[in-house]
Amino acid sequence: MESLSPNIFVKDIHKTIEFYKQLGFEINMSVPETGTDFVWVMMTCGKVNFMFQTYDSLANELPEISRKDGASLLLYINIKNIHSFFESVKEKVTVLKGLEKTFYGATEFSIKDNNNYVLTFAEHKS
Repeated sequence: MESLSPNIFVKDIHKTIEFYKQLGFEINMSVPETGTDFVWVMMTCGKVNFMFQTYDSLANELPEISRKDGASLLLYINIKNIHSFFESVKEKVTVLKGLEKTFYGATEFSIKDNNNYVLTFAEHKS
């Protein structure tokens, strides 16, 4: 295995794009490739990739996909310069847990995205 890029189903892909742009993500692929009527996008920031897709785009092919936002999923993202990143986003997002040092030595904070998914950002100092 070489990488993992979660494909996250969302109700409003345009609001999701705007939310993740606040965190520094940019669109690097989309369906359709041009225009703005997206049903799927891949957004990237550094080495982190997320795919976002509308529920409706796979409703007929994969009806088993849950139609509930959030669910029991936490996305854990390793970053550098966590203090400056936290300062740059804390007023733009819903912070669930502020900066704290964990028992395993990481500095972390958690936010909720516009689809109720929890994102935990962590910096591990060596």
